[in-house]
Amino acid sequence: MLLSHDDMLNRRRYLNARNTLRELLRVGALPIVNENDTVAIDKLRLGDNDNIAAAVASLVDADLLMIATDIGGLYTAHPKYEPSAAPILKVDRVTDELLLAASGDPGELGTGGMLTKLEAASKASTAGIPTILFCGRDADVIRSLSDGKLHGTLLMAESDPLTARKQWLRHAPSCGSLTVDGGAAAALHRRGASLLPGGVLRVQGEFRRGDVIEVVSDQAHGPALARGLAQYGAADMRRIVRRHSNEIESVLGFTFGESVIHRDDLVLLNTEENA
Repeated sequence: MLLSHDDMLNRRRYLNARNTLRELLRVGALPIVNENDTVAIDKLRLGDNDNIAAAVASLVDADLLMIATDIGGLYTAHPKYEPSAAPILKVDRVTDELLLAASGDPGELGTGGMLTKLEAASKASTAGIPTILFCGRDADVIRSLSDGKLHGTLLMAESDPLTARKQWLRHAPSCGSLTVDGGAAAALHRRGASLLPGGVLRVQGEFRRGDVIEVVSDQAHGPALARGLAQYGAADMRRIVRRHSNEIESVLGFTFGESVIHRDDLVLLNTEENA
């Protein structure tokens, strides 16, 4: 799968890439991702493979970013030149001082060296994703990973990705709203449910796929129940309201999934969960 800089910045293309990767993972496929070098220019590049990995980890809300190196993780000094160098097992935060200390020459087998790996870990951390650095040349180290044992360095995440994402959804500008029936409202407040088209009564405003929209109840005149990212544009949404999810493709001629707002892209408002 080839990604470009614009795929990460353009909201519609971002969602398309996100949904494609999720579907590949759902069916058990292993996506291999690289930058689309044929259309990339120097000033608009995703960068080295380490930073591409961090971008993809954020794209799919990964639980963990794993970066293989030619040494066993971070050390207090370069172990090749300093025999007394000690391994660093855990890093709570990637600081400027740590980045400066790692800004030596790149490794023999890559273009980035340890500095780009730390830069990638820092980007993953801001998305709430921890990173592990381990020796990719050591078969025993790799086998240990499958047993949940790390011989390398764990770089902690700065925040809970779900909390960070929900905070963004709570405050991002809204482009429209969906009015839902009591059943859909109850399903949302049970937490964990996506919003399906069958529970939508009305579509207000003009918005595109990927825009932030609000969810309001037809049985209440108070604030919105939830906010989330629209899986379909307003025009398409109006065509599928009150329809069963399995009718979406026959009505529209295509489908972006069975929900109009996926639970991963939705935040409940005025609940303890989001306090």
